[in-house]
Amino acid sequence: MKKIILMMIINIFSITTVQASYSIALGYQPKYADSFQAFDYVNPNAPKGGKVSIHGFGSFDSLNPFLLKGLSASGLSELMFESLMEQSLDEPFSQYGLLADEVSLAKDGLSVTFHINPKARFSDGTNVTADDVKFSFDQLMSQKAHPQYRIYWADVKQANVIDNETIQFEFNKVNPELHLIIGTMPVFSRQWIGTNDFDKVVDKAPIASGPYLIKKYDLGKSITYEYNPNYWAKDFAVRKGMFNFQQVNVVYYKDLTVALEAFRAGEFDFFLENHSKRWARDHVGPKYDQGKIIKTELNHQNNAGMQAFIFNLRKALFQDIRVRQALNLAFDFEWSNRQLFYGQYSRCYSYFSNSELASSGLPKGEEFALLMPFKSQLPDKVFTQVWRAPSTKKPNSLRKNLRKAKKLLEQAGWNVKNGKLSNAQGKVFEFDFLLAQKGFERILAPFRKNLKKLGITMNYRTVDTALYQRRIDTFDYDMVVHRFGQSQSPGNELISKFHSSAASQEGSDNLIGIQNPVVDALIDKVVYAKSRQELVVATHALDRVLLNGDYLIPNWYIGTHRIAYWNKFGFPKQLPLYYEATSWMLRTWWDKSAKY
Repeated sequence: MKKIILMMIINIFSITTVQASYSIALGYQPKYADSFQAFDYVNPNAPKGGKVSIHGFGSFDSLNPFLLKGLSASGLSELMFESLMEQSLDEPFSQYGLLADEVSLAKDGLSVTFHINPKARFSDGTNVTADDVKFSFDQLMSQKAHPQYRIYWADVKQANVIDNETIQFEFNKVNPELHLIIGTMPVFSRQWIGTNDFDKVVDKAPIASGPYLIKKYDLGKSITYEYNPNYWAKDFAVRKGMFNFQQVNVVYYKDLTVALEAFRAGEFDFFLENHSKRWARDHVGPKYDQGKIIKTELNHQNNAGMQAFIFNLRKALFQDIRVRQALNLAFDFEWSNRQLFYGQYSRCYSYFSNSELASSGLPKGEEFALLMPFKSQLPDKVFTQVWRAPSTKKPNSLRKNLRKAKKLLEQAGWNVKNGKLSNAQGKVFEFDFLLAQKGFERILAPFRKNLKKLGITMNYRTVDTALYQRRIDTFDYDMVVHRFGQSQSPGNELISKFHSSAASQEGSDNLIGIQNPVVDALIDKVVYAKSRQELVVATHALDRVLLNGDYLIPNWYIGTHRIAYWNKFGFPKQLPLYYEATSWMLRTWWDKSAKY
């Protein structure tokens, strides 16, 4: 690796330097010195070789993970594509040099410059150049790529090639985290796309710089990755102890219950369980008892975000907040957690559940001051009541909640006639719930029963993943279950989730269809916060306004990853703090039968 010429930290909240650094962080000093040998959550001496098999859900029809249309194969982004910087998993938002060995943020905060490591190579052996980085950026920002990139990097004006190893990104305005999120940009070779349109390259193996190559694939059914023996960064500190398997196999299943049976039969090696009933009742048997299959829970400190049944506000049926509040009252989480989930879950109480970013109590101090200019645009309860999801814990009960729901529906112009809830125009209250996993049907059944008591008809339908994704991308649904995942330092990604500008942008994550000027203004406050304290305060305010919009019916979260795996692997002694289980496994585990 290029020798680091300066050991210093860029604090993005206090932009005072144009000198180059190897590491950057969001408002604090990175944990690891420039001379570090490996991350604490890896085993730098892990043996290489062997293989691991995992499962994919549904199907896939593309080898290009950057498009709106189609479903790309699992593992592509994780195993084949690399970014300019590598993000640490035991810090809120720190990055260390990977494709870039130096980064410098302009003193005015309006540009960032990366120096490409001269050792960086694509899988075809060619050098990674500044031109390739610019080409990748331009393709991802084009109309042919998934719109999430244009939303995420909206404040990036352009990319400029300074020389063969130097790339500069100009910004439209100062955005405190923008140079870090540019550091996460995936880079690929110009030769992969060639003279083709970006959205037409779907069945050509990527030419990228990551540790794996595609060995073979059967479209929609399986894909096998093979470790690249010439991988350029295998001895780098940010790769030491990582990507230890010689081969990674992904086998697809259209039903997760079938996938579990296949796992227990030994058809693949690792299973991340998201279904409470299966975890409690199905991960049992002689192979578990004999220690051939290990079942365990891994602690994490991830921001749990918000999982919920979400209303599509593009539908006239859900535009009245009283209607949304009424439907919320009909969901009995406590009963579901007790009878269906084996008491495994906690209720989501915030769009940033399980983190310091969740709002609490009544607004005061800096948060109160931040919200006051919007007082006339907000309901009084934002300032006078603490938002809570409806509960059936005593002194509440489902019966009391349904009575409240009935009154709210009547106030909104809905009354029961001949057992059906209808309005003055004779429209019957009926809607569809779109699902991709049959496991949710058992959760929706009691909810549907409660709604029926109010005269509401809810139909639910499980469709295949390709159709589901297409309907999600085009907002063709009444209600769906969705998780708004959050980072430890939320910022530009909030635009895609909740900003008005994303509400009509197909492929955005604003599945609710929120168009609220106060939400827009508070997102700006988060994105352009000048300190961690400002960011926390702005996030509290944003959370409070979103909650009081009653845009969804909160679901649940769990503070552990539930995994089962065949007892053939070794793994590091220390867990990272912020991680997804399957990604962590692919990055840091090893096959105990490996010879070197």
